[in-house]
Amino acid sequence: MNPLSRVIALLLLYLIPCCLYAQDARPAPDAGPIATGYLEAVSVKSGFISRAIDKQTEKYLSRLQRREARLYKKLAQKDTAAAAKALAASRQQYASLRQKLAGASQKIHARQTKYIPLLDTVATSLQFLRQYGNLFKQGLAASRQLNDALAQVNNLDGKLQQAEDVQAFIKDRRQQLTEQLQQAGMGDAMKSFNKEAYYYSAQLTEYRDALNDPDKAARKAIGLLNGLPAFRSFMQQNSLLASLFGAPGDNATSAAQALGGLQTRTSVQDLIQTQLAAAGPNASAMMQQNIQAAQSQLNALKDKINRPGGGSGDIDMPGFTPNQQRTKTFLQRLEYGANVQTQRTGSFFPATTDLALTAGYKLNDKSTLGIGASYRMGWGTGIQHIALSHQGIGFRSFADVKLKGSFWISGGTELNYRSAFRDFSVLNDFSPWQRSALMGLTKKYKAGKKLKGNIQLLYDFLWNQQAPAAQPLLFRVGYSL
Repeated sequence: MNPLSRVIALLLLYLIPCCLYAQDARPAPDAGPIATGYLEAVSVKSGFISRAIDKQTEKYLSRLQRREARLYKKLAQKDTAAAAKALAASRQQYASLRQKLAGASQKIHARQTKYIPLLDTVATSLQFLRQYGNLFKQGLAASRQLNDALAQVNNLDGKLQQAEDVQAFIKDRRQQLTEQLQQAGMGDAMKSFNKEAYYYSAQLTEYRDALNDPDKAARKAIGLLNGLPAFRSFMQQNSLLASLFGAPGDNATSAAQALGGLQTRTSVQDLIQTQLAAAGPNASAMMQQNIQAAQSQLNALKDKINRPGGGSGDIDMPGFTPNQQRTKTFLQRLEYGANVQTQRTGSFFPATTDLALTAGYKLNDKSTLGIGASYRMGWGTGIQHIALSHQGIGFRSFADVKLKGSFWISGGTELNYRSAFRDFSVLNDFSPWQRSALMGLTKKYKAGKKLKGNIQLLYDFLWNQQAPAAQPLLFRVGYSL
């Protein structure tokens, strides 16, 4: 369960006493440990993403400024005076932006282009605790932990808005650069700048998705929270969504006021029926076709908006195939795996089994480099003579490159000790170690929600140089996360 999911779950447990108090006026119990865990989780999650946004913003701004300097250096070969003037203006604009970013963050529920429902729920829950925290024995309304959590969420909200301001700045710089370079006949020089701009937009999308991706437990907790009258009423009056759209309250009067002037479903249906009757007998079929076509166009537009760079405030998609791994952290790009290989004797029982663990680093969506280690276990000479023993150990490196569909080209090198041993000290002698150079195909498939399976068929180019000679073809089955 991720930190934000624990936040929602803890909040559910924490709010139940408050709702009961509001209904029957009984004193609320002491929920200190639960409140401490909830507020700490909010602070940690918000602080981590705020620092990440700051770090990525500064990194990409520095890269973009260097890209601009290189572009103006090329432009100076055709118009020195214009290039020098544009470079000075560019440095001034970047300096002004950095000075603005160093200012104070905006407050919770400030203007935002992107609405993040889960962040809205967390921010509103903290406001709820600040307003009604004194109902509890510890008096949480003015507690240090609550103030810290509010400050962190407040800071995160401001960082998200600042990031959108940076995106707008980059979009303006891109437009200005494009115009200047096109006038000099250098329009193609913008490719490197466009790449950096796109990846910054994609990085921000990753952070927003992390803030708005509750797991099953979080969704269940949010559903239960919505069933609590006290919190639901507070959300309807104080959330960002309520301030944007004027969400109606529980009573019929407020609902009628909020929906005043809107057409009812009945009136819309009556209008459609009237228009269809006047259009003839084929009007209904034509309307269905038009609705399906419109739905397809809406889905395509939705997909475009959801992609990095598709929104109105994001950078346009550049003309290249993006590397989706570039916006992930080092740990997120690691892929852990395990595989099994057996070697049979004359009977149906395997004489040895090689068990290997691997760790791969995704360079991009189509290539992975990694290392691993293997252990060979002996099972005996047959079904009637089972005896476990150490039959070898090995180390390996590998590379996978996507071929087509679910098929990959796999290659690598291995260093194996393929003799029985009882004491690990004998492995210090490197003379018995044997080398392998492998190349072959890997079929990858989905084995679970996060689990992936793979089947490998590899050829060992050094099999006949080993003593005793090894198998030329290796068949392995494995899984990865």
